[in-house]
Amino acid sequence: MNKSQLIDAIAAESGLSKKDAEAALKATLGAIEGALVKNDKVVLVGFGTFKTKKLAARSGRNPATGATIKIAASTVPTFKAGKSLKDKVNAKKGGKKK
Repeated sequence: MNKSQLIDAIAAESGLSKKDAEAALKATLGAIEGALVKNDKVVLVGFGTFKTKKLAARSGRNPATGATIKIAASTVPTFKAGKSLKDKVNAKKGGKKK
């Protein structure tokens, strides 16, 4: 599903116009992004948690040349799915996966 398909799905599910659904999606993503920039975490109970993780500097290899390179430390966004989302994704027809 791409962004325009997601907007269509939001509009259909909520009864909003596509323009309003797009504005709602942009506002939601902007709020999540803003929180992550400030190193806050966003917890959506049942859905999951967005947060940042610090990666230490490390060495790696250039796959084209095989040369060792230094990879700088960085902060990356992460998402951990909540139990309810995991259960829905893993559910089978006729019952849950065990």
